[in-house]
Amino acid sequence: MSDTFVVVGIGADGWAGLTDRARDELASATVIYGSTRQLALLPEVGADLRAWTSPMSEHLRAVLDDTHPTDVHILASGDPMFHGVGTTVVRAVGAERVRVLPAVSSASLACARLGWDLTDVGVVTTVTATVDSVVDALDDGRDLLVLSRDASTPAAIAELLNDNGFGWSMMAVLEQLGGDRERVVRGVARDWDAAPGDPLNIVAVSCVGPRRARTPGRPDDEYGHDGQITKQPIRALTVSALAPSRRQLLWDIGSGSGSVAIEWLRAEPTGRVVAFERDASRARQLDDNARQHGVHGRITVLGAAPETCGAAPEPDAVFIGGGLDDELLDVAWAALPSGGRLVANAVTVENQTLLTAWHARHGGALRRFAVETVAPLGSMTTWRPALPIVQWVVDRA
Repeated sequence: MSDTFVVVGIGADGWAGLTDRARDELASATVIYGSTRQLALLPEVGADLRAWTSPMSEHLRAVLDDTHPTDVHILASGDPMFHGVGTTVVRAVGAERVRVLPAVSSASLACARLGWDLTDVGVVTTVTATVDSVVDALDDGRDLLVLSRDASTPAAIAELLNDNGFGWSMMAVLEQLGGDRERVVRGVARDWDAAPGDPLNIVAVSCVGPRRARTPGRPDDEYGHDGQITKQPIRALTVSALAPSRRQLLWDIGSGSGSVAIEWLRAEPTGRVVAFERDASRARQLDDNARQHGVHGRITVLGAAPETCGAAPEPDAVFIGGGLDDELLDVAWAALPSGGRLVANAVTVENQTLLTAWHARHGGALRRFAVETVAPLGSMTTWRPALPIVQWVVDRA
């Protein structure tokens, strides 16, 4: 294996935009990998230029696994560590075997053109995710940069903005940033009719629409469901009890509509969820809800628990909202690592008794929630109580 992979960032301005150090690296290279577009930006160099084949991920994996007599040079767009191939290479072979020479990122160039403060801008990629992932980032008054997959992305974003109540948002499509073919197309999402332009583009969005808090407890009518849904007040308490944190994985057992899983993901944008749902129609509804809320790319839906639990990675937290019994609790408890958290909700007396027994065995906090809502009673109003919920919250020692 070669000692080093050298990842060189290159912008649309090509060779002229590179630092002297980056030029020297490429001039002395033996083999250079990159996209056809990136390789075309280079002048005559002595290296063997090799374009990525499709799918690029498989070709890159083969290059990283292969034995090379000399260092391997890889071209990346802009800053290789900003949604770029540099991150993939480092994760695969280790930082000690990678040298990264960054260029200016597309986000920095876009903010320079727009006069935006990069520290106050949200960045979403559709290069490795579907366009519906942008929904999760929408909020009134927020500025977003969307990294496009291709020339069709801007129109898809405009459609998504309209479908989600953000039709008055301002859009700017910035093409070939930094190059001699740089172009900026501006407009409003609701009137967007620009023809597809250059595939190398980034979309800037100044959001105008409803305020969308990331805190748990969204209205029940924002989810499609057949009645199997953790209601808004209990859902807020449940996600709060689960305490989502950076890069954690949640098992959502008996997921139903997926409302708890979705709000876990919205509360922590780096989180992931494996949802277990035995009913096929509910699983499809869960998938639709995840797409609607822009978190589809971070949730995996499996079948019934505990039968399919062995196919899931180790969780950082487990929520049990349905199918509660001793066997399921045994499997969930065994799957949790030290410090992992389990939250279980019970409605029936039998399941509440079960949680009481497990609480006596393992400790934690046992709480009973009763929620009442004002409702009509004839010509007057009264308080309508929902079924009380017993919730057990415990961290594995």
